Amino acid sequence: MLSAKATCNSHGQDSSYFLGWEEYEKNPYHHLHNPNGIIQMGLAENQLSFDLLESWLKNNPDSAAINHHSIFKQLALFQDYHGLPAFKNALVEFMSEIRENKVTFDPNNLVLTAGATSANETLMFCLADPGEAFLLPTPYYPGFDRDLKWRTGAEIVPIHCSSSNGFRITKSALQEAYQQAQNQNLKVKGVLVTNPSNPLGTSLSLHELELLIDFISSKNIHLISDEIYSGTVYCSPGFVSIMEVLKNKGLMNTEVWKRVHIVYSLSKDLGLPGFRIGAIYSNDDIVVSAATKMSSFGLISSQTQYLLSEMLSDKKFTKNYLRENRKRLKQRHEMMEKALQKAGIRCLKSNAGLFSWVDMRHLLSSPTFEGEMELWKKIVYDVGLNISPGSSCHCSEPGWFRVCFANMSKETLVLAMQRLSSFVDSMTKESNQSRRRQPLIGNPRRLKSLPKWVFFTIVHYRKVGEERYVVRCDDQLVSNNKRVDFL
Repeated sequence: MLSAKATCNSHGQDSSYFLGWEEYEKNPYHHLHNPNGIIQMGLAENQLSFDLLESWLKNNPDSAAINHHSIFKQLALFQDYHGLPAFKNALVEFMSEIRENKVTFDPNNLVLTAGATSANETLMFCLADPGEAFLLPTPYYPGFDRDLKWRTGAEIVPIHCSSSNGFRITKSALQEAYQQAQNQNLKVKGVLVTNPSNPLGTSLSLHELELLIDFISSKNIHLISDEIYSGTVYCSPGFVSIMEVLKNKGLMNTEVWKRVHIVYSLSKDLGLPGFRIGAIYSNDDIVVSAATKMSSFGLISSQTQYLLSEMLSDKKFTKNYLRENRKRLKQRHEMMEKALQKAGIRCLKSNAGLFSWVDMRHLLSSPTFEGEMELWKKIVYDVGLNISPGSSCHCSEPGWFRVCFANMSKETLVLAMQRLSSFVDSMTKESNQSRRRQPLIGNPRRLKSLPKWVFFTIVHYRKVGEERYVVRCDDQLVSNNKRVDFL
């Protein structure tokens, strides 16, 4: 008696990304009421500069417009889906400010949506028919499986990126993904990238951006640049918008210019996900027209638009906010990564975002995605941290995790790192004890010349003429020029 859409299982809710959230909600950490609960490190939310927003509101009480009868009545009555002109003007100026005013945006090309989720789905409706595909570099935000595919019927084909080059996009990876789509009889309509990347926390290089422009030009397809983290770049290299690349390459007012679209939001840069402020920017008049009509299914309240138009029009505030927010993000990022390094855990070098891409491959019981899920469950249930496994982000290499750092207090992050450090220590001890319990395997004659020690660990190896091993045992060193069979 229900529709196929209502009963299908293609939403992606069974992903480990969402399952971790469910476990957190069952047992959320609270420093007083539930100190042993799960700490939420799977939420890419920026709470580090919330005090700056509260301070502005305190100093600008009239911005809420509740106390002014004429403004309140104007906002409470009907508004069309084009949005308040004052807010659209303030928003495009804020977008330009983030990009150091190297590019400008026309408010007539801006479509307001209820968050970036709605913006990405609306673009899918505008650019692809059911069964047509977009190429996405991996790893990518787990919610894209829902946002891009669930209701639109569009398909995602991964562009497999590797840790060998820091998960950077390459020409060969783009070509392989395009060929894979053709092998599956899928018509490719475009490429979607996040810049800066979620979950990597890295901004796309100029080389990657130019590579993408050349690729979509040669294939005659679209490019969506999701730039919702553009204001979170806290160290070099800086952020380069796709619009800046188009301008510098002299591609304004060309066919390629019309096939490049930007998604933006105030959820990350301004830390206001609950306000549901999203936007599509496109130079294609047909896309703008169609997306504007579709936006009637997810409008932003007039009061919210009025409030934020007042806030974003305050240039002194926006300048100070962007500077201070970047400073705080950098400090928090360094704080977490130093704690991870102390625990023997490395991260991908990043410069943006609200998270780190963390390498835990050395902690896997086996170098498989089964091993990754085993480790993830231990971290969620035993350690009490909800982090996002790389497999939920479609990473092709098991053992990577996205760990968020900006949605909690400094004290909570310290506790989270203490928990993780203790867990790593316990795993190391268990591994050492397990090795000690294993029998010595090897040729007795080859071991005859060595003292009758039981436990050996290679600390150095070099080859000079014949194979040479240096062995540590009980803090003593013994060398043997003959080959030795080790555990």
